[in-house]
Formats: sequence, C-alpha cells, structure tokens
Amino acid sequence: MLHTRIIVAKNPEEVGKLAADVFEDVLNRKPAGVIGLATGSTPLPLYRELIKREQEGKIDFSKVRSANLDEYKGLAPDHPQSYRKFMQDNLLDHISIKPENTIVPLGLAEDVQAMCEAYEAQIEEWGGVDLQLLGIGHDGHIGFNEPDTYFPGMTHEVQLTEMTIDANKRFFDSIDDVPRAAFTMGIGTIMAAKKIVMVVTGSDKKEILRKTFWGPVDPQVPASILQFHPDVVLICDEAAYPL
Repeated sequence: MLHTRIIVAKNPEEVGKLAADVFEDVLNRKPAGVIGLATGSTPLPLYRELIKREQEGKIDFSKVRSANLDEYKGLAPDHPQSYRKFMQDNLLDHISIKPENTIVPLGLAEDVQAMCEAYEAQIEEWGGVDLQLLGIGHDGHIGFNEPDTYFPGMTHEVQLTEMTIDANKRFFDSIDDVPRAAFTMGIGTIMAAKKIVMVVTGSDKKEILRKTFWGPVDPQVPASILQFHPDVVLICDEAAYPL
C-alpha cells in the first residue's frame, strides 16, 4: 500500500461526492481529459453527482473522452443489461460529452482480437487514461479481470467465474441469462492510467479490501496490483473500511 491514499466516508452518497471531487479536480485541470468508467451499483452516487455538478457549472464534459472498463460478450449496445446501455442511462445521456468521444468494448464483435486491439489503439491515440474509476468484486476482480495465475496485460476476452455470474444474476431474469464471457481492459491497461480512484461500499467488501491493500500482491487477488500504482485514491464507506 505504498502509494494509496485512503478516504473513509460515512455512507455511499458521501463516497460519490468525494469521488466527484477527484473527477472535478482532474477535469478542471485538463478539460479534454480521458476518463475510464465503471458500471455497477457502487458508482451510481458518483454519476448522479457528476450530472448535478455539470448542471451547476462546476464541470464541463463537452471535451472529455471516456473509455469503459468492460462489456458482456454477446450483448448488443441497446440490450437492457449491456454496459453501454447502463452508461447511457446513468451518465452519458445526461452530460455534454459527445457520443463519438465515448467508447465501450463491442459485445457483438466478430473479430475479438481486432476489436481489442482497436480499443487499446483508441485509448493510446487519446493519450492514455487520465483518471480511471474502479470498483472491486468480492474475489478482487477489477474490470472483469478474474483471479488467475498472472496479471493480464491488454484488453481481452475473459471467461467469468461462477462467483461473478452469481453476483450479476440479480440484473437478469435468471442466472441462465447471465453471459459467461466478457471483454475487459487488461490489468496493464488499468495500471497505465495516470490516476486511479476506487469506490467501495458495504461490509461485504471489507475482507477483499483488506487483502487488496494490506495483503501480498497476488494475481489471485487481481486488485492487489494497485499497491504498485503511484497514484491511487481509495474511497470507501465506514462499513467497508477493513481497519
């Protein structure tokens, strides 16, 4: 945990506001900055706050570029459970960011390798990610990088673990509808971001946070690699704080 700054908030709403402070600072210093975005319930207070702050004139997204961490394999962009649809509904449709400046891995890609390489190339063309938002899975996954014997480098296809499938079944009609594979930024892509902010809420994440930031760096806990990143801000609520 050499470089990690830790902020403990009272509740999930405060986590969102504190994370929005980080976004506001980065984007006011670099109006055409590149932000890496995440899906799930934990970032929702942050996204609501970012929408509010642009309406108040505190942030301007008109020149910002965004790249999402991941997408389910096999889901069209307009599928109700696709991550592209999630981002449109919860953030992108409500801010001034230009549609052509937002990228999400293509769930229906026929040539997976070409799509992944093009995704990396677009991020590189933009000059890299200035601020990457992360959540964390109960098994320590970031993006969809599951526990493994190594840290994957670039954007790639991944087979989802039963734990991840089970955690995501609440968003689908049944567990059988949950995709078994996804496309995700690699650990190398994530680690290349200039700054990372991780948002975590709930007592069920306490143990994995302890392993991530206070345990050994181990690909079985993918997020533990963040201990080697020079600029990480962990914002968690009191329920999730492991100490």
